[in-house]
Formats: sequence, C-alpha cells, structure tokens
Amino acid sequence: MWDMKPNLPLAVQLAKRDVPALVYDAVNLEGVAMTLPEVQTILDGITVGGHRISDQNMAINQAKAWAFIFDLVEQGEFTFDKKTALSIHEIAGKEEALEWGKFRSGYVTIAGSEYEPPAPDELDATWREVEQQVYGETDVYDQGITAFLQMARAQFFWDVNKRTGRFMMNGILLANGFPVINVQAKRQQEFNTLMLDFYSSNDMRAMNTFLRSCLDEKITRNFTLGLNMG
Repeated sequence: MWDMKPNLPLAVQLAKRDVPALVYDAVNLEGVAMTLPEVQTILDGITVGGHRISDQNMAINQAKAWAFIFDLVEQGEFTFDKKTALSIHEIAGKEEALEWGKFRSGYVTIAGSEYEPPAPDELDATWREVEQQVYGETDVYDQGITAFLQMARAQFFWDVNKRTGRFMMNGILLANGFPVINVQAKRQQEFNTLMLDFYSSNDMRAMNTFLRSCLDEKITRNFTLGLNMG
C-alpha cells in the first residue's frame, strides 16, 4: 500500500471529484447532521430546508477552502507555513470562529481533556516548533499527519482547528502528488476517542495508524500502479 508513486494531476483530480463527500464527512464530524445529497444541493447553491444558515455556511466554507487549496497546489504554491494556515482558516472559519484568519488572542480548553493548549503569547513559538516537526519527517504521510495532529493539539485558533489542520495535512499530501486522507463520519467515535488520548499523551502513533487506515484502498491502488496522467 505504501509503494505509491506520486501523481499530482491524479491526486488533485480525485480530490476534486470527492469534494461533496469530503465536505459531508467534515460537517458531520462537527455534529452537523446532513446527508450527502443535502451537501451536494448546498454546494450547488441551493438552500436546503431544515438546516440553520450557519450549518449551511460551514459546508460552503469547507468547499471554498478546498478550492483554495487546489488552486495553490496546481500553481505549485502550497507551503506548510503560517501564512497558508491563516489564509485557509480565514475561509474555513469565516463567521464561525470568534476571529478568523488570525491566531487566537485568548486561552482555550479542549472538551474532555485535561491537557491545556499553549497560552496565546506562546503560539508563534509553538508554530515554529510545529514547522520543525513537520519538516523533520521524511515520509510525506508522516509530514501531513504530524501537521494535522500538532495543529489540533496547539489549538492555534478559537475554533475550526481540526478542520484547518486537516486542510493543511491534505495540502501537503496533494502538493507531493499523493491522495488525501478523509476521516469518514461513520468513524467519528473512534476518531474522537483517539484524539482525546493523543491530546493528553502527544503520542502520535495510534492516530497515525488510524489516519492511514482512512485512505481508500481503491484510490491508493491507482497510485501503486503509477498511472500516467500526463
């Protein structure tokens, strides 16, 4: 499974095709119960009855963030850095987080965990440490997963931390020509349990294994075959 050959056009094409499913799983992981057809309808620009405007905006903002990442990747401009993270959060966290497009200015806690994220005046230094961790990994999937996990643990923003972290993870994967990781909503309980364990321990191994297991084997098989999309 891990003999995949990088293929940027294929990675981007497959991710673009799956945007409705990616958005569906992301919003459901946040406790917003939407069906896939409802998400597809919203992304087509049509309001769906029975859902709050804020929930529909969450779905729309997810799709806009994906479009932003695809644009960066296709232009060869995606980089794991603070500027990119802030730009993605400005889109994904718009009108949902207390502030969007900037690091939080106050203290936060993580529900269900006794772990305390860094103080606001420590966030810039923490970000530099996360960058060093990410770029210290040699395997692309380890880079992406480290980016997501350490961003989630540091809670750089008032809200929309895990979603922004997953966007950065998948930006790294796409920019290197590999398929994205999508955490399916049906695995929400497993995801939440492992994340709480990770917050307290900062041991990434169990989450790394879990996130790799979220890859669709039908998709990774195409990369193992080394298909030519040229």
